[in-house]
This record gives sequence, structure tokens and C-alpha cells, in this order.
Amino acid sequence: MSYLTAEKKQELFKEFGKSETNTGSTEGQIALFTHRITHLTNHLKTNKKDYSTQRALVRLVGKRRRLLDYLKGKDIERYRELIKELNLRK
Repeated sequence: MSYLTAEKKQELFKEFGKSETNTGSTEGQIALFTHRITHLTNHLKTNKKDYSTQRALVRLVGKRRRLLDYLKGKDIERYRELIKELNLRK
């Protein structure tokens, strides 16, 4: 069973991307990456030697960081709101 079903994706984009069809929105993508990051983090807690997943996690965190930096430059208020909603540090 997949941790990221189509329904879960739609729910994330509906909540953060303003509509479930707006999959390109920065906020929606950041929310999706955050969901995947938490899943991979939990996976790595039990599978400490899974280095390919660890590498994928680091890449995903970098992608999310770049998107957050982009959003911060575009609209600081939306950035602050998203950080608060997703409970992210920084």
C-alpha cells in the first residue's frame, strides 16, 4: 500500500494549493514535499542503513528549501503563513 494516494495528494493541493487541480502552486508543492519528507524520516528511523532513501530525503529537503526561498522572495506573507501552517523551522 502506498503512503501517498491520489486522494491524499488532492487533499494536500486542495488545502495548500487553493484547488485540487492547481498542482503547480508553490505552496501545494511544498506541502507535498513536506508530507513525503515526514514519511521518509519515519522510514529511516527504522531502517538506518537505507542509504538510497537517505539520499532521496536529502534531495527532497533541498528541493523544498529552494521552493521556500523562491516563495520568500515572491511573497513574504504567504511564506510566513505556510511555515506556520506546516510547522516548519526557520
